[in-house]
Formats: sequence, C-alpha cells, structure tokens
Amino acid sequence: MKHTKILMILLAVLPWLSIPLIGINTIKRFIPGAAFICLYLIFEGMVAEKRKWWWFPVSIKPNVLAEFPLIFGGFLVGSLWILKYTFGNFYLYLKVNLIIDTIFSYLMIDWFKKLGYVTLVRLTKFQLSIVFLVKSIVMYGFQYMYEKVATKQPASTTE
Repeated sequence: MKHTKILMILLAVLPWLSIPLIGINTIKRFIPGAAFICLYLIFEGMVAEKRKWWWFPVSIKPNVLAEFPLIFGGFLVGSLWILKYTFGNFYLYLKVNLIIDTIFSYLMIDWFKKLGYVTLVRLTKFQLSIVFLVKSIVMYGFQYMYEKVATKQPASTTE
C-alpha cells in the first residue's frame, strides 16, 4: 500500500519534468485538446467505476478518482507530446497512439496490477485498447475543431 502511494505520486509528477522541453507555444496550442480529454477521462472514470470496468484498490482521498495521477500526469503531458509531433497527420497520430495504447493495455496494466494500483474487472485488455482508441480519435477531433473554429484558421501541421 505504501509503495502504491509513492507510485501514484510518481505517476503524477514525473511526466511534468518534461514540460520545459515541449515549448510554450506547443502548450498554448494543444492545451485545449489535452484539457478536454482530461475532463472526458474524469467522466469516463466515474462511468467505469459504476460499471466496474476496472478497480483501483487504493485512492487518493474518498470521492476522488484513483486515476487522477494517470490523468493529470502521464496522460495530459503525453497528449501534449503526441499532439506536438503528430497533429496534422492523422494516420501518424493514430499509429503512435495505437502503439502507446497497446503498450499500456498489454504491459503496463499487468505491472500496475502486480503493484496493486489497478485491476481490470469487466473489461478485457482488447476492450481497453478500443476505449483508448476512441479517446484518441475524440481528442484529435476536438483539437481539429478547436483550431478550425475557435482560432478561425484551418488546422495545420505541427509548429
């Protein structure tokens, strides 16, 4: 249990160490898509908890989703990195996400389970991969629409 709390802190903090390397323009450009998908993930976490898709035996605090360290750590920062290098080339974006999501679904989940952080309950690893794929497409679509509508510019390739 003690190691799981340390893992949760590391999951939340370590990805942020790469933020200075991303660049302020990238952050400004892609934070809407990354923030949107984080909100989506919070909603998804609440649905997953009710439907018992997965189970986190530990939590940060009562009534706080245990996936917060993943959402606001690796997922948020990882989304910024992926968008930085792949936005504007949907097939590359999809390919990169499929690789990362597959690694998470088939390797990281087993490691997290071994550490006592999370366990899949009513979702198979393949179904989890599909859930990740849907999220990837939703985030890309949101960012595309944001750039097209909110900035009144056509969505373009990376900086």
